Amino acid sequence: MHFLRFGPYTMHTYYRPGGRLGSRGLCLVIEDDQDIRDLLTLILARIGFDVHAVGNGVEGVAAAWEHNPALVTVDLNLPDMDGLDVARHIRARSDAPMLFITARAELDDEMAGMASGAAAYLIKPFRPRQLTETVNKLCPVGPLTAHGLGPRP
Repeated sequence: MHFLRFGPYTMHTYYRPGGRLGSRGLCLVIEDDQDIRDLLTLILARIGFDVHAVGNGVEGVAAAWEHNPALVTVDLNLPDMDGLDVARHIRARSDAPMLFITARAELDDEMAGMASGAAAYLIKPFRPRQLTETVNKLCPVGPLTAHGLGPRP
């Protein structure tokens, strides 16, 4: 199955409380599988995020430092770097919540992920609703969470 191909940066607006257009901010997606990257982009854009998606750890770290995302998703099994190292590099310069989305299902992997800076951990395959609920817990929708209008909780 192949999904629509998105460019590396997908802009999206949504209606915030009060009926104003806005964005929930930028979500950086670091995922080497193109189909999963496109699925994440689609779901995150639908719930109000601008999305910048990259396919490896080096690009992900650089994008995190350059774009100051509101949320970061990281796959642990990247082709060039371990996702745990990617998370540590990002955490050194960003306090954005990190969501690990990975096939590593062992408890030790989840514990290592949380120790490296993850706020949440989702195991592949995941349901779109699981992703949406987890993201909404990490980045609640509200008048002050829109990009540029106030601090994230």
